[in-house]
Amino acid sequence: MTIRQRSTISVPGHIEKMHTKAFASSVDVVMLDLEDSVPVDSKHLAREQVIKTLAGIEVQKGRGISVRVNGTDTPYCFRDVIEVVLAASAKIDSIVLPKADSAGDVHFLSRLLDGLEAELGTEKQIAIDASIESALAIENISEIATAPRVRALIFGIADYSASIGARLSSISGHGEEDADVYPGHRWNYVMSKIVQTAKAYNLLAIDAPYGNFKDLLELGKSAKISAALGFDGKWAIHPSQIETINNVFSPTSEEIDRATRILAAAKASPGRGAVAIDGRMVDRATIRLAKKLMDSVK
Repeated sequence: MTIRQRSTISVPGHIEKMHTKAFASSVDVVMLDLEDSVPVDSKHLAREQVIKTLAGIEVQKGRGISVRVNGTDTPYCFRDVIEVVLAASAKIDSIVLPKADSAGDVHFLSRLLDGLEAELGTEKQIAIDASIESALAIENISEIATAPRVRALIFGIADYSASIGARLSSISGHGEEDADVYPGHRWNYVMSKIVQTAKAYNLLAIDAPYGNFKDLLELGKSAKISAALGFDGKWAIHPSQIETINNVFSPTSEEIDRATRILAAAKASPGRGAVAIDGRMVDRATIRLAKKLMDSVK
């Protein structure tokens, strides 16, 4: 079964009660985090807790599970991958690779997974979700996208901002108050680049979280921009954000009705390059858009 990835909630690996809340929510993907949300002195504890959580949960149909490991430039990455995958490979759909600056980072993780899966004797292949978080990553994005196992490109807004020396416009650095410092959409170029590359290679494009989890109105606006640009989903950092994100990245009844009418008109006029609905032209490109929308609700 294909896993929808409208919403992904990031959960600190060392805090068990947050795991329980995440798995009880309506989120599409639970991402257990071993990286930025975990203090250095809790890295080992987080690894143990993630393994314990995965051992104790029953995988819900249609629910994805990811683990974000530490970056390849840290002393934690290889142990994160080895210990967690050996203990719980059957329940993990993807490894989120942070700060994937080059295809070499992905190749390292992919070869490590090759060895672990060979040892386990499993045919299931764990995917890699590559987090694009720097100017160098954008420079190398096509090579990253075509590296082995990659299924998604994720926008890491805060680290990307730091890498290019952008001004800090809010407390969290995760998209709030950007309109106050830039006339237009501040991240249009990099977000469009991520989407364009992801779609060129048939990958998912996932947007960064919105930092102010109490402001659901602005979260909705941020998510709508992401969806308009072609992103498939967005990260959440709090359960309260999940419903808003799921709603934005789900077709509305009006959109479903429109797509149904387009496909019906196309079916009624086979072989024609274009048809008219309500005095408006509908061509093959429009029909493909309608079909893609209907496929997303199956």
